[in-house]
Amino acid sequence: MAIIRAFQGIRPKEGLAERIAALPYDVYSEAEAREEVKKEPMSFLKIDRAETQFPEGTDPYSPQVYQKAHDILKEMLEAGEFCKDSSACYYLYELTMDGRSQTGLVACASIDDYLNGVIKKHENTRLDKELDRIRHVDICNTQTGPIFLAYRKQECLQELFAEIREEKAVFDFVSPDGIRHRGWKIQDADDIILIAAAFGKVDEIYIADGHHRAASAVKVGLRRREENPGYTGREEFNYFLSVLFPDEELKILSYNRIVKDLNGQDKSGYMIRLKEVFEVSECAGAAGPKAKGELGMYLDGTWYALKIKEQYKSQDPVDGLDVSVLQNEILGPVLGIEDPKTDKRIDFVGGIRGLEELERRVDAEGGAAFAMYPTSIGELFAVADAGRLMPPKSTWFEPKLRSGLFIHSLK
Repeated sequence: MAIIRAFQGIRPKEGLAERIAALPYDVYSEAEAREEVKKEPMSFLKIDRAETQFPEGTDPYSPQVYQKAHDILKEMLEAGEFCKDSSACYYLYELTMDGRSQTGLVACASIDDYLNGVIKKHENTRLDKELDRIRHVDICNTQTGPIFLAYRKQECLQELFAEIREEKAVFDFVSPDGIRHRGWKIQDADDIILIAAAFGKVDEIYIADGHHRAASAVKVGLRRREENPGYTGREEFNYFLSVLFPDEELKILSYNRIVKDLNGQDKSGYMIRLKEVFEVSECAGAAGPKAKGELGMYLDGTWYALKIKEQYKSQDPVDGLDVSVLQNEILGPVLGIEDPKTDKRIDFVGGIRGLEELERRVDAEGGAAFAMYPTSIGELFAVADAGRLMPPKSTWFEPKLRSGLFIHSLK
């Protein structure tokens, strides 16, 4: 049974959402973040990446940077640029990209559901990345970046959300990347009861994106429990900011791979090894995979279609992933990429950039590129249900949730 709670959201003042909303903090390099804040001084990046408010070379993990994030948020609240709702609400957040929409419920999920496995994970986290967000959440006393959650579609919720989307939105804008963002406030008491009850019948919720933000929010909550031994479980620190989407509305794009060399092999020797695992055919032009079990490869100015041979397919939820077959049979034993998380010879390119980016990189730098067929949401669920982990960079979700549109205060 999932606990999905309404909360008093902190939101941009009417008319400011478009200026404040920002892509997640971790999709930017420091230089890119500085440029974004320079272009739009109200961008939420000045809170999520407060090092942008200091001279270049400032340690982004220094105490003064986290304190600056706290101070800016406080100043914006005092100036009325952010406002806090007077009662606990749910919210809807709709994103439309290339004519396809997905609508998520903005709410707070329970840290206990994370700990007891109702909220399921499919990735490991890195302590250094957790510590950054732990400090940010702790000092700001708010959760500023929502965790992207998925659940199996509930018809009663779909019907209610369709009705709410007919009402006037609290924000409606198109971001510079062409994504339309709309939001609604759900404050009707009967609707709030219906939503909470519907999720009370849901046994599994899945982290689609935001594993580090989720782990950090949970650790801050556990720390607050230690500091408040008389806690009741109702305090805001027991919950974390989330946007929950029904599975059928989500789209996962491919997460492609570029290997910078052939590990000392010549092309002919490499191709012999490749053909042990794949049926290989040369293509006249750019060739992306059309189905599970297929890959595209760009090497030495030529595209190849790769089809996994039957003996290398698996019904195992992890080993059966295309990214696993590539890693276990080619990247590791043939190309020497034993740990794709740390090896500098491999790079990952989101499918949103297209096949042209793979061609450009290989033409300029050498090596080989692999165009993957996207992992499905069903495969993600199966891995999480089995208590297993996906290989690194298995999923790329688009569109990205914006930060700054909804903030959860721990006070």
